[in-house]
Order: sequence, then structure tokens, then C-alpha cells
Amino acid sequence: MDLQKELNQTGSFKNLGLLAKQVVEGFIAGMHKSPFHGFSAEFAEHKVYNPGESTKHIDWKLYARTDRLYTKRYDDETNLRCHIILDNSRSMHYPVKTNVTLNDLNKIAFSALASASLMHILKKQRDAVGLSIYSDQYDFYAPEKGSERHHQMLLTKLSEAVSSNAATKSTETYKYLHQIAEKIHRRSLIFVFTDMFQTSEDDEKLFEALRHLKHNKHEVVLFHVIDKDREEAFNFDNRPKRFIDVETGDYINLYADNVKINYEKAVKAYFNDLKLKCGQYRIKYVEADINAGFNSVLTTYMIERQKFV
Repeated sequence: MDLQKELNQTGSFKNLGLLAKQVVEGFIAGMHKSPFHGFSAEFAEHKVYNPGESTKHIDWKLYARTDRLYTKRYDDETNLRCHIILDNSRSMHYPVKTNVTLNDLNKIAFSALASASLMHILKKQRDAVGLSIYSDQYDFYAPEKGSERHHQMLLTKLSEAVSSNAATKSTETYKYLHQIAEKIHRRSLIFVFTDMFQTSEDDEKLFEALRHLKHNKHEVVLFHVIDKDREEAFNFDNRPKRFIDVETGDYINLYADNVKINYEKAVKAYFNDLKLKCGQYRIKYVEADINAGFNSVLTTYMIERQKFV
């Protein structure tokens, strides 16, 4: 079934599992153009062979096709624990939409579908996944599990996040990241989906919290979710507009062209600072433009998974 048609029939992200499956299938179909060529066809049943491991379970037939060494996976294997953290603050619902479509996603819808797509791969690879969602409060937490019932519950929570009406309040992201860090005890791969919008006074607190997430030898990937065209390039027509802070309700009336150059400079400096700090704290920073599809998210997962297991 066509992906957009499925979304139109449901009217929302209620059938998120099917949408995620099709996103992943589309990604795998294009993997022959990527560094993972030869890995896509059977990635759910194999893992990369690491030198020093027993050669007993090497799949020699797959080696003959791909010229790469992979070992067979078994039903009781769980090589990875993953925890997904979703920022559901008011700013993540930008652009505000009455009807989300796959060709016109807002940040929360993009993040939910990206998360569901990661979950689909994790499920096929029999790995455990947990989920945390926060807004102006800690909305939801589920520990890492691999059961079908658990998977369906997480999909439901992601769907609810897309359709929720987040409160018009500032969100202290760092507070909830500290709380989440205290809950994840076993070594995990942690994915954080957030637009990184907070007050300048909270910057250091936020990175302290991200560093806290790295305790117990966790690996942390920060997906910086943005509408690159509007939030970075500030591409608006030059008519008078009211720009509203969706978290505080503050607003300013102006012509976009009057501030575009200074705005772009300020945002570029801020984003570069984010990347620099992530590098300093050994947090992988990945720009996730909501208008650019899901390949950057899924490719990052494939790379990090090979490094992690």
C-alpha cells in the first residue's frame, strides 16, 4: 500500500507500525547505493563478524555474495539494548498543523516516525528497546524490552505524542534527561530526538545532563530535529508577520528580510556550538532535517550498531 495513502486513511499516525515498516523497507531498498551494500538483504538475521570471534557460525554463502564476513544470529540473542528519548515540548509541534502528512511533517511527527522505524529494525534484530517521552513534565517511561506487546505499547505512545496538545510552557529538558539517566542501568545505545530549543542559561545544564546519559558506558546519539528551511535559513516571504514563541507565547511583528541575515548568523553560530560541545563530550551529533527524509537517522543507527555490539 502507498505510504501516503495509508496515512490519509488513518487520518493520523495511528498505524505507525505499518508506516515505519515501509520507511525501513524503502531505506533497505536503497542500501545498494551505500557502504552497506550486500548487508541489506539479510541484515535482520546476521551480525558483522569481529576478528577473534569463533568462525563456527560464519555464513559462508553470504560471504560469497558480499565478500564480507557475517555470523548467523539466533532467536535467543539480544546484542543491543536501546533507549529512545523523545522531546514532546511545544516547540516540537512546529510547524503547527491540523493534519500531518508524510510530505509535510512537523518535528514531532518526524521524530515519532523515525523512532518507530528504529524500533522496527530493533525488533527484527531481536534487540530490546525502551522509550521516554517528556514535555513540560516526564510524560512516559518504559524500560528496554523486546516483546511484541511492549513494541505495540511504545507505538501507541508515539502516536499519542504526535496528536497531543503540548502545553505552552518552557521545557527544562536537562531536568528530565537527568531523571532518565538514573533509570537506565545496563549499557545501552541512547537516541535523543530534540530540537535543542532552550534558554541560553540552560545550555550548560543541558550538556551536563547529556553527559549524565553517558554514564555506565552508554553511547549517546543526539538527533537535532529542525525545519532547516525555516528555522535555519529563515525562508519566509517578505510580508509583515507575527512570529510567536510557541513555548512562552511571546511574539514580535516584523518583516522577515529585515532580520534574515543576522538571524542566519546567530543560528549558525548556535548550531556550530552545539556540534562542538557534542564533540567535546563524545556525543554523536546528527542533524535531522524534517524535510530530508529518514536516511540520516537509519544510516546513523546502522553505523552505531556495528560499533556498539
